[in-house]
Amino acid sequence: MAERAQAKAKRPTTTHRRRSEGRTAAAPAGDRSAQRIKTLERESERLKAALVEAEERIARLEASRAETVNRIDWVLDSLHNVLESSA
Repeated sequence: MAERAQAKAKRPTTTHRRRSEGRTAAAPAGDRSAQRIKTLERESERLKAALVEAEERIARLEASRAETVNRIDWVLDSLHNVLESSA
């Protein structure tokens, strides 16, 4: 019997892994969701605190601005009075 030389078609080798390969034992979806919710809640609380601080700072700056404007008005009125009385 004559031997036939058959060339097998080889699949090209790749370095890509299948999605299921190489995965470590992942936490169940419920645990990941709970962890994500806790992380988001902490971030939300941090952002709320930052917002409160920013609002307080804005209030202080607005009060300072109003006080400065009032002082400038007072100085201008005083200068007008001095000019009127000396004329």
